[in-house]
Amino acid sequence: MIFLQLGILLICIFIGSRMSGIGLGVMGMIGLLILLFVFGMQPADPPLEVMLIILSVVTAAAALQAAGGMDYLVNVAAKILRSHPEQITILGPLVTYCFTLFAGTAHISYSILPIIAEVATKARVRPERALSMSVTAAHMGITASPVSAASAALLTVLVANGIKLADILMVCIPSTLIGVIVGILFVLKKGKELDKDPEFIEKMKDPVFANSIEGDSRNSEIVLKPSAIKSVVIFGLAVLGVVLLGSFPALLPEFSGKEGFTPNFAVNAAGQVQIPSMIMMIMLSAAGLIILFADTTAAQVTKASLFASAGQATIAVFGVVWMSGTFMEHNYVQIKETLGELVTAYPWLFALALFTLSILLFSQAATTKALMPLGLSLGMAPAFLVGIFPAVIGHFFIPGYPTLLTAIQFDRTGTTKIGKYVLNHSFMLPGLVTTAAAVIAGLILQSILL
Repeated sequence: MIFLQLGILLICIFIGSRMSGIGLGVMGMIGLLILLFVFGMQPADPPLEVMLIILSVVTAAAALQAAGGMDYLVNVAAKILRSHPEQITILGPLVTYCFTLFAGTAHISYSILPIIAEVATKARVRPERALSMSVTAAHMGITASPVSAASAALLTVLVANGIKLADILMVCIPSTLIGVIVGILFVLKKGKELDKDPEFIEKMKDPVFANSIEGDSRNSEIVLKPSAIKSVVIFGLAVLGVVLLGSFPALLPEFSGKEGFTPNFAVNAAGQVQIPSMIMMIMLSAAGLIILFADTTAAQVTKASLFASAGQATIAVFGVVWMSGTFMEHNYVQIKETLGELVTAYPWLFALALFTLSILLFSQAATTKALMPLGLSLGMAPAFLVGIFPAVIGHFFIPGYPTLLTAIQFDRTGTTKIGKYVLNHSFMLPGLVTTAAAVIAGLILQSILL
């Protein structure tokens, strides 16, 4: 019976991933209804904390975008990348990683990727190298960002086991950075040099294409809104606030000694405000301060492209994680008996399971919330789960994620592409090498630091 239930769950995930957007969420709900009415499963708790954190953080990022803060960051990136064009394969991924680390979303890379493609082409550096690693670095940066939905999801799972945000960051920031550097070294000489690539040479025979390459100049900076820098400062202070409160729980408000105290969604049994709720408060407050002091409006925030992505991500996590959680809770005993000894003997298999599920879910946060609780129940150490956290970026495996497709579109030389057999695309090997290096580094660091 469990295999039939698992089959239904996987079919819903597969169909939902093909739909893209809110597809995972709505198909997850269909699967949940089937599990409920056909198999009589009791629904698990919905992932409310992760959903609300996604809405809060992405709303703050949308406010940053509406106020021109994203444009300011892109201008900074452009200056860095154009100052050393011959080093674009190194600088492109590192800049993208840092910007994602700050903003908590890979969507910022959409504005950086065309600059990377342009700089690489003009410097006659094979764009595939810089673009493939920049996309991979953006995904990797999400697992190291203090304000990403994925990091928040991991924190909500492990906080009861004594893991603080500082613990996650001091393992995941260096481990993912090591992974990115290893990935950069891997692609540094990957493929033929651009001026020796037959496809590019053939394209350059077309005068129109050649003129567009030689004459294409995007050195003009984006005209910034008056309070763009102010919005970046506000957002940066909010990120700093999250890091401080998440790293030092003693700073959080405490209510246990007050008359009439009762624990609730935001306050735990010890009377302390829970860090997930504090993240929501801080990030939505940051959005409010940006609206008040950075010359933007609430209407402009809701029209920002990032705000639409918040709705999609929230619905996707809502449906698929609720369905997966219900399946796992109902079959907990059988899953533990089947996987417990295997995972105990070969812990690395759980990292492989995270990677595999992330391929299907196209979401680091959804993968984290769906599988990390299972890891705890199987007896895996919380520190070990922090170490293998970078394994949740497997959504580069199938070339359908928007960042991959965007990078391919911006590379007019044709070096960044999807191969004849689909899976032999430009991002596969860089992604696998980077992920493996980050997980190995994470396991070493967690054994030393945690």
